[in-house]
Amino acid sequence: MSQTEEKAISLFTSGLNCAQSVLSAYSEKLNFDNTLAVNISCGFGGGMGRLQETCGAVTGAFMVLSIFNGNKYAENGVKKIMTYSMIQDFNIKFLARHETTNCRALLNCDLTTEEGLLYLHENNLHVKVCEKCIRSSVQIINALID
Repeated sequence: MSQTEEKAISLFTSGLNCAQSVLSAYSEKLNFDNTLAVNISCGFGGGMGRLQETCGAVTGAFMVLSIFNGNKYAENGVKKIMTYSMIQDFNIKFLARHETTNCRALLNCDLTTEEGLLYLHENNLHVKVCEKCIRSSVQIINALID
């Protein structure tokens, strides 16, 4: 496991959500304000505000790729082209590993209900699913930016 994977998992187990964990794990490497990153990504956990749409580890990764290209390219048009391309590559790779980027499908429960939250905890899905998605996201990011 890479240092960035370890950092992301540690952040997740310490209480950050999946999006915050992925984004924050790259703050030193990509030289951006970690406090701002944690604040910006706060609403993306649980598939965006616990709506269970796009997985937070995925949206966190999209933010990392955006910052990576923002630091690398001065011209906004080039930043967008490169970022969109990397996000599309990321998506293909994530889908190959997990078959979906949808939080509800990944967890197979409804986090807006008490039953769904109980199912999440009883089945240790934070470890079995969320940590796996965080690890995958970091691995894919690393492959794309290194």
